[in-house]
Amino acid sequence: MNAVQNGFSKSYAEARQKFHSVAQAAGLQVDANVHPLAGRDGEELAMDVVFDGTPDASNLLVVSSACHGVEGYCGSGVQVHALQNTSWREAAKAKGVAVLYIHALNPHGFSHVRRVTHENVDINRNFQDFSHALTDNPAYREIQPLLLPDVWPPDAANAAATDHYIAERGMKAFQAAISKGQHEFPDGLFFGGQAPTWSNLSLRKVLQKYGQNCQHLAWIDLHTGLGPSGVGERIFACADDATAYQRAKAWWGQGITSIYDGSSSSPMLTGLMWMAAYQECPQAKYTGIAMEYGTQPPDKVMHALRGDHWLQLHPEAPEALRGQIKQALMDAFYTDTDAWRTQIVDQAMGAMHQAVTGLGA
Repeated sequence: MNAVQNGFSKSYAEARQKFHSVAQAAGLQVDANVHPLAGRDGEELAMDVVFDGTPDASNLLVVSSACHGVEGYCGSGVQVHALQNTSWREAAKAKGVAVLYIHALNPHGFSHVRRVTHENVDINRNFQDFSHALTDNPAYREIQPLLLPDVWPPDAANAAATDHYIAERGMKAFQAAISKGQHEFPDGLFFGGQAPTWSNLSLRKVLQKYGQNCQHLAWIDLHTGLGPSGVGERIFACADDATAYQRAKAWWGQGITSIYDGSSSSPMLTGLMWMAAYQECPQAKYTGIAMEYGTQPPDKVMHALRGDHWLQLHPEAPEALRGQIKQALMDAFYTDTDAWRTQIVDQAMGAMHQAVTGLGA
């Protein structure tokens, strides 16, 4: 098996061990921010951080994985590959760019094969100002009863009602209503929380610790589950700022998309994680993207997410059904083929080199 394939893992515990091993082989320290709970197999969980560069570097690139736990199976593989890639590390150093690898923003979800945290929160909807009224999502409220039926798989009546909603409003409206984020149903999908999560607070500490000296900050956050299989959509991940958008296009190409102008496969969202870059590193000029790799059609991905949330509410579910639901979720966010993994690494490394060139300039 080649170096690309070797970087990917079958479990969180294996992924963490590989990340630690390649960091050690590269002569780098791992800074472990340990999670309060244990993993699926009783293992320790942590948001592990590796800093590769000089502490006073004015240019910093962040590469992060597992914002949405199960998506870490993809992102971890990229990070492990990058830390072993001597030519990549030398290219970053030559441009005066330090690289901060954040392995498993949501280690609990990564380990337990869930997209959300142990608080059932989507951390990419959790970076809110909780001292103010939170965004209301009446469209989600309308379809919440459809999303989590009494039985799984959904019965004919639920399937018909869901199909009717989609036929009437369209798949894009259905997806947007669900994935925009909501703060009303703690057991529901895309719950943004009612307070900062452990992952939110831990990430802020990491940015405070490693991001205070840089003048220019770039961020590539690795995601899966949207778009054509294996294609890495580069989604603008900054505030709605025209200057930053032009800078991102100059670095990563005119094909970059945005939630602000409707060009992205992602709908408009609130509580986005990368807004922390502005809050915790205010001295730095910030430019970022989410690399969003496609896996399956959106209806399959949404069905898998609904199933996983249903399972969380029904611990009495038979073991066979549990296994089917977990496998469906894994397949929705990670395509277990050599060809897909190769596409993932090639596109990620390309984007990382572009970021280093942009920062170095």
